[in-house]
Amino acid sequence: MAKQAVLLLAHGTPETIEQIPEYLRNVVSGRPLPQAVIEEIQHRYSLIGSSPLTEITMQQARLVEGELAAAGHPVPVYVGMRNWRPYIPDVVKQMRADGIEEAAVICLAPQNSRTSVGLYRRAVEAEAGSVRIDFTEGWAQHPLLVEAFAERLRPAVAKLSAELGHPVPVLFTAHSVPCRTIQTPAASEGQPRHWPGVGADPYAEDAKATAALVASLVPQIPNWWFAFQSQGASGGPWIGPSVEQTLDTVAASGVKNLILQPIGFLCDHVEILFDVDILFREYAVKLGIRLERPESLNDSITLARAVADLATKGLERFST
Repeated sequence: MAKQAVLLLAHGTPETIEQIPEYLRNVVSGRPLPQAVIEEIQHRYSLIGSSPLTEITMQQARLVEGELAAAGHPVPVYVGMRNWRPYIPDVVKQMRADGIEEAAVICLAPQNSRTSVGLYRRAVEAEAGSVRIDFTEGWAQHPLLVEAFAERLRPAVAKLSAELGHPVPVLFTAHSVPCRTIQTPAASEGQPRHWPGVGADPYAEDAKATAALVASLVPQIPNWWFAFQSQGASGGPWIGPSVEQTLDTVAASGVKNLILQPIGFLCDHVEILFDVDILFREYAVKLGIRLERPESLNDSITLARAVADLATKGLERFST
């Protein structure tokens, strides 16, 4: 039998503030960034200490490896990062050196987009060589992913609702992307419509679908909203509505207490620890809204089981 493995892909994050300029060059593919932007990102990291994304992702990989072994699929689980160490090309090279012949590859960004998932896929395939790859395109509606978010949301809703004596609404969020990256490109002459990068980008609908499914599992929520967060400052317009715009709407409706749950992120990092816990909370306070957040998925066993299920299906496809 072929030697198999699982490869998990994530965004990556620097370990120190001093590494941020190099990291940002990776994020924007070497394009120059204004010094003010670099300093603002360094400031944000300084306020949260550091981003735990890499550490948590490695922990998630160990949990997935354990779930696979328990289910009778003892295979190694590797982790590759697109914008920081361990870089995807280096990890794929290591897999080849380890004799891996087949790999189930899963991006830890469940909502599929050409902008993000497509770049991860190309990075893997560029170094794969003879390693056969099964790439999971998207898993925004996986039942165990939805349940993992619901497991974090239920206690947060129950606690705040009990404290206030009435149900509390929820705002779900996912990371925004530039509008240009999800616009429908036309197929080139002779190019099939189903080729990657052709046709409508599923990202926005994927994100909203995850939110709707999570809300359906927490029926005590009286109502909910959806917004895109962390819009960038360059590259033209980004998709919305933004969290700030949505908080304005929520405040105008008379809401004084709100739970915000990011459903586009699988662990704590700067877009949660700064954008949500500091920036959005301060904005909400100015509107007279108390903003709370459930625990991130991080070491969720249900999340690990979701990823293990995707990996198992991917590995099984090699034999079919």
